[in-house]
Amino acid sequence: MKHIYFDNAATTQIRDEVIDKITEVMKNNYGNASSSHSFGRSSKALIEKSRKTIAGYLNVSAGEIVFTSGGTEADNLVLQSAVRDLKVTHIITSKIEHHAVLHTIEQLKNEYNLEVSYVNIDKKGLIDYYHLEELLDTKTYTLVSLMHINNEIGNILDIKKVADLCKANNALFHSDTVQSVGHYKLDLQDVQVDFLAAAAHKFHGPKGVGFVFIRKNSGLKPLILGGEQERGFRAGTESVHNIVGIETAIKIAYDNLEKESEYVKSLKAYFIEKLKLKIPTAKFNGFSGNMEKGTYTMVNVCLPVSPEKSGMLLFQLDLKGIACSKGSACQSGSNQNSHVLAKILNDEELQKPSIRFSFSIYNTRQEIDYVIDVLKALI
Repeated sequence: MKHIYFDNAATTQIRDEVIDKITEVMKNNYGNASSSHSFGRSSKALIEKSRKTIAGYLNVSAGEIVFTSGGTEADNLVLQSAVRDLKVTHIITSKIEHHAVLHTIEQLKNEYNLEVSYVNIDKKGLIDYYHLEELLDTKTYTLVSLMHINNEIGNILDIKKVADLCKANNALFHSDTVQSVGHYKLDLQDVQVDFLAAAAHKFHGPKGVGFVFIRKNSGLKPLILGGEQERGFRAGTESVHNIVGIETAIKIAYDNLEKESEYVKSLKAYFIEKLKLKIPTAKFNGFSGNMEKGTYTMVNVCLPVSPEKSGMLLFQLDLKGIACSKGSACQSGSNQNSHVLAKILNDEELQKPSIRFSFSIYNTRQEIDYVIDVLKALI
């Protein structure tokens, strides 16, 4: 049986070079980075080198990068501290954000009597920037939390436009960039975002490590207490090998971005072309079928399948060796429909299966041919 992996938005295959580097560090740099002896200093030096490397690619200072366990922790750190410590009383977000943001905001709303506003979106999942500007016209201390690239339908936010709107209205801006870091260049001197979250496993790095960008003098405070690691933002012994792993992964990703992104773009374009040819009644959700307004790494397709057959489609694809997703991996074990698709599809469309296929440098056109043929046969 073939084994074809088209679920790269959930997680990616770790590059061999990253595995080699992680293994080397685990063997040779096992000292606690908080220890003052040579073993500890060696580990500390690797962490600070990694921090400096990542900061360089984002055009920020090394002190503004704080390593976390991933994107979810990074989002929680920003949102919870903003309300608890920065006295934010109003959060503006959308109803198609990742649950790491939506669930955290809901908890904060209940705990702090927070005012929460949801910016309007259209039937393609596009943010209404005029409505956002209206919501920003307030005297309250506001934080905006909008993701750069939607993890289910791939829509790309005009992150600079939002940052400029926030700056003009004295609001803070947090963006979950888990689907964009490592795939798109971000100059944070040009894009004046205040807080940003990223995760290594989305760009061929290890799971269990990510980072949060915290703009200097923000006043943010830690959630995890017990030590002075990560400039006091995150207590706990640092995972040195994982931190070096994220550095290695981001370095390879950005140093090869032009060549690798062009290849993945060609795969997406080929998938769209073949799907339209073989299954012309299939519909692309959001802007996932668009090469400019949607990320080049994924498509989300509503397939012409009857309701009674739709529940078994993912299972049938899995039996054929095809890995994909009905939405985010975080909810794949749930029987609930995608909260993102629920906001942009009508009742008839929601009865049909929508599948997310996401691509990487390890995929091929031959794999796409196989997937499209299997889909056509099942439909």
